[in-house]
This record gives sequence, structure tokens and C-alpha cells, in this order.
Amino acid sequence: MISIDNLSVEFSARPLFSNISYVINDKDRIALVGKNGAGKSTMLKIIAGLQEPTSGVVAVPRDTSIAYLPQVMVLSDECSVLEETEKAFAHIHEIQKELERLNNQMAERTDYESEEYMKLVERFTHLNEHFQMMGGMNYHAEMERTLQGLGFRREDFDRPTSEFSGGWRMRIELAKLLLQHPDVLLLDEPTNHLDIESIQWLEQFLSTRAGAVVLVSHDRAFINNVTNRTLEISCGKVYDYKVKYDEYVNLRAERREQQLHALENQQKEIADARAFIERFRYQATKAIQVQQKIRQLEKIVPIEVDEVDNSSLRLKFKCSLRSGDYPIICEDVAKSYDGHLVFGNVNLTIKRGEKVAFVGRNGEGKTTLVKCIMGQIPFDGKLTIAHNVQIGYFAQNQAQLLDGEITVFDTIDRVAKGDMRLKIRDILGAFMFGGEASEKKVKFLSGGERTRLAMIKLLLEPVNCLILDEPTNHLDMRSKDVLKEAIRDFEGTVILVSHDREFLDGLVEKVYEFGDGKVKEHLGGIYDFLKTKQIAELTELNTSNAYLQPKNTFNEAVTAPVQKESALSYEQQKAASRLKKKLEKAVQEAEEHVTQLESAVKILEAQLSTPEGSADITLYEKHGKLKAQLAAAEEEWEKAMESLELSV
Repeated sequence: MISIDNLSVEFSARPLFSNISYVINDKDRIALVGKNGAGKSTMLKIIAGLQEPTSGVVAVPRDTSIAYLPQVMVLSDECSVLEETEKAFAHIHEIQKELERLNNQMAERTDYESEEYMKLVERFTHLNEHFQMMGGMNYHAEMERTLQGLGFRREDFDRPTSEFSGGWRMRIELAKLLLQHPDVLLLDEPTNHLDIESIQWLEQFLSTRAGAVVLVSHDRAFINNVTNRTLEISCGKVYDYKVKYDEYVNLRAERREQQLHALENQQKEIADARAFIERFRYQATKAIQVQQKIRQLEKIVPIEVDEVDNSSLRLKFKCSLRSGDYPIICEDVAKSYDGHLVFGNVNLTIKRGEKVAFVGRNGEGKTTLVKCIMGQIPFDGKLTIAHNVQIGYFAQNQAQLLDGEITVFDTIDRVAKGDMRLKIRDILGAFMFGGEASEKKVKFLSGGERTRLAMIKLLLEPVNCLILDEPTNHLDMRSKDVLKEAIRDFEGTVILVSHDREFLDGLVEKVYEFGDGKVKEHLGGIYDFLKTKQIAELTELNTSNAYLQPKNTFNEAVTAPVQKESALSYEQQKAASRLKKKLEKAVQEAEEHVTQLESAVKILEAQLSTPEGSADITLYEKHGKLKAQLAAAEEEWEKAMESLELSV
């Protein structure tokens, strides 16, 4: 489908990668991997046509569509969630306008026998068939299913996008890309702003409904569940593995062993050649052999070995003095904002040494409860922190609290104690601050780099209770492995707010689920929790957990009448009013489509009534197609009318 041939990229005369060639095939699910700075995001931008390579060619067939989701983008705040998402269907609206224009032309003209008129009818018929195949009047249902799959509730649809955080607006952009059904989908860290349920929905979508996919992600479970091929950028080259990520890791280890063995042999060969040259340099009888050895050395291409994986470095959170037996106890804890209940009647007890996870959709109160525990916001109920509890807290905005005027090295040097001060360089290297990066001032670091630095700082502070809010969002897999081992070895209590299943797996023995204003306790690890949820969905389809399989909004409108306004609250009345307007719009659009087709059929039948037209077999074929399209359009109109009547 897409061919990359002899691609090279240089920055300030420094080669990023050289002479890279590979092909992206239809239905490929590719994980693009490599260390930070290897060029993964650059590669996606080049494929998307947003950046030019230094040399080489990216050959994209003319009819191939490409959609690209960057890590960061400029987002507009001018309309509602639904209106912004509907921009993905701008092409459908253009087809609608073209159909209307063609229909008006057919109505105005009377030269039914002319070749130009026949072409007009043929164009209308073909375009209308294409319109139906692309979803036509049914795209609203697909749009709402996609938004719900990515975590939005129906009541969010009419809210302005300006009310949502950057992460939620990125979800809207992701929904727009998915709804376009491109031939090739390029995704750069798509899970950074998704919760577990939304990630699972995205996995299912990409596995069953997407075309070719090339993605960069540090979520190991996600790329294992989605991809079937791994492209690694290393030492300026691309290594192509036709396997999932976990299998790639094993094959990569084997390749590195082979590289080390080859390098060892090459170094021995070089050493032997240099020793021969040094020994016989001044002997005339050996002059020819010496020159041969010199030429051999000049021709040797140094073997490059993949970077040493620093994630094997063992770090450990320092556990301070022993805390009470139950560091955190919540009794009927509740929190509301402006009359909106975030959660209520929260009762939980976390024992000393327990490692637990807070999971649930974004906006359900995970971070809010953490802030209650930290005493940062007021709440109702009773929350007890046991004696001698020393909390190490990593917030999502922790990076903003760092001193921007000192260097990366100095930031860690000020908190490191004892023998750990001798390992600062190794620690920084494990978190991608090796070499010159350790001497950069904090104010010049990116948001992701600051997050990693804040995590290192916390790693070295003595505490007996860790609360980590989304700690893995900006960590690559090696750094996450270092952090995971450190948490596993930590002897104190841990609360993890995370959507990263692979990271949570094997770390936590209890999961607290946030949703619908409640906090439910689930014993067992993260995959035990997910398995329970999937079973629950089969037996409790009408519970709040059903958001994992979003309903078809159109069918819902048909089968679930809106309650009478007199029995509804103000907010429910507003929601009912919005639904009614939406259904009225659907009826109007369906009516217009039926009218267009009726007009086209009428014109064609007038042509068939002439002696010339009645003898033209192709006209009868076109008439049959239009009648079939008209019948389908009338059926859609009837469904829309039925939904509207049920809402009254």
C-alpha cells in the first residue's frame, strides 16, 4: 500500500536514520518502537506528509487516505462535542449538496433523450449509491457509538468542547479520525489520555474495523493486543519483525547477543591486524602483507550494537518508619461540585503494605479522592490517616512544582542520600537523562521530561505510603519496568491511579472501581477485575457497566421512549429536548432525501414514457436502482418518524 524507499533524515548534519526501506501493507498492524529520540514520531510525520525527509521517497497510491493523530495538537473550542465530531463527515455533507444540485438540474432540464442528460442521471445514480455505502443518513448512530466507546456520555454531546480538558479534546480528535475510516491510521501515543475501558474499546475497533495501522505506544498490553508486526528504529536503521511486541523482545535479545558476538570477533580481528602491522612495519620482506592488513582495516565497517537496556538497574523506594496498621480509612466519604455528586458513601480500608489500584472512567473521581486523602480539598464524611504515615505523592501536575533554574543532575543530587548519590548518573540514564541531558536546566525540559524527573525525585524520598496518579503516561517501557520493580519491592503501602493494565499486572492485589458516584471494591489483580467486568456485562446489560459496549443510539430512541416532561428534573428535560431536536433534524434530512429520489424517479419515468426511452434497456436498469434507493430512504424516514413520535 505505502512504500518507503531509501529514506534518510538528518537534523543539524546529524543522521537520525539512513537508507531505510520497508512497505506498509493493507491490514498491517504495526508497532513502531525504539528509544526516545530514535525518530518514531518523525517517521509518522513523514508518512503523513507533514515533514519532508532529507532524501528518499514515500510512495502513496493516489486513492489511499491517511489519518494522523499526533501526541500534541492545536484544538478548537468553537462548538459542541457532537458538532466538532460531525466534521469527520464533511465529505458526506458535500455529497449531499452535490446530489441536491444534480437533482435540481434534472428537474429543470427537458432534453431527456440527450447524451448529456443521460450522463446526468448516471452521475446522480452512482453518487447516491456511494452516499448510501458511506453511511448516508445513518452516520449519527456510528458517531455516537464511537464517542461513547471513547468515554463520553450522551449528556456530554451538546457541551462545548471548551469545557473539556486537553485529554478529552484529544479523544474527540481521535473519534474524528476513526470515523473517517482511512486506509492507513497513524497513531502517536493514543492511549495517554484514555482509561482502561476506552483503551479496550479502541483495541477492539483497531483489530476489527480499521485498515492498516501504524502506532507508537508505551502501553505494552495495548500494542500486544492490536499489532501483528513490529518495526524497531535502532542505530539509524529499521529492523522488521513480523511478530507481536512480546515475541519481538525475545528476538531482539537474540539479535543483540549475535551483535555482541560479531563485535567481539571484529575487535579481535582488528587487534590481530594492528599487532601484525606494528610487528612487521619496518621489515621489507613483509611490506606487501602489511599493506594488505592496512587496506583490510580501512574497509572494516564497525559493527553497531543496540543500546544496553538500563532497565535492569534495580532501584528501590526508601520505606521510612513503620506506619499504623491501617494507613487510610474512609467512612461515608462524599464529594460534590456545584451540586454534582462525584462520589458518595465511600467506605474503604487500606491495610499497611497493601498495593491497590484506583480505576474507572476519567471524571469519575479517582484523582478527587486522592486529593481528599492528601487534605487538598474539603469533603463530607470521615477520612482517617493513621499515625506515622508519611505519604509520597505523585500528582499529574507534579512536574510543574520543580525548580526550573537548576539542572536535571542538581535536582536529583539534592534529594539523593548515601550510596545512592554514587548512582545518580545510572538512575538518570535509566530514565532517559543520560549524557548531556543531565546538564540541561529543568525549565528547558519538555512536559514529559519533567514528569520523568519528578518521578525520579519521588523515588529517592523516604516515605511509607506512595500515592501515584497516572505515573506512566510519559515513561517508555524500559523506564516503566524500572518503576514497576521499585514499587513491587517497596515495603510500604501503595495507591496507584492508572489505566495501564500491563503496569498494574502483578503489582496490585485489590482494585477500587470508580463509577456512577460509587466506589466498589474488587479483590484480586487487574486482570481478575477485568474478567469479572466482562462476565458482569453479559448478565447486567442495563447496568452502568454497559458503557464498555455502547448502545446504538438510534435503536435506543426507538425502543426506549422519553419520559413525560412533567416527571422529569430540569436536567432531564433539557436532555429530552435535545433528543427531540436531534430526531426532528433526522426526520427533516430523511424527508429531503426521499424528495430528491422521488423527483429523480419521476423525471426518469417521464423519459421512459417516450418511444425512445421505452426502448432503452439501460434506463430500466437505472429506474430499478433508483426505486430500490427510494424504498430504502422511505424506510429510514419511517424509522426516524417512529423515533420522533415515541419521544413526544
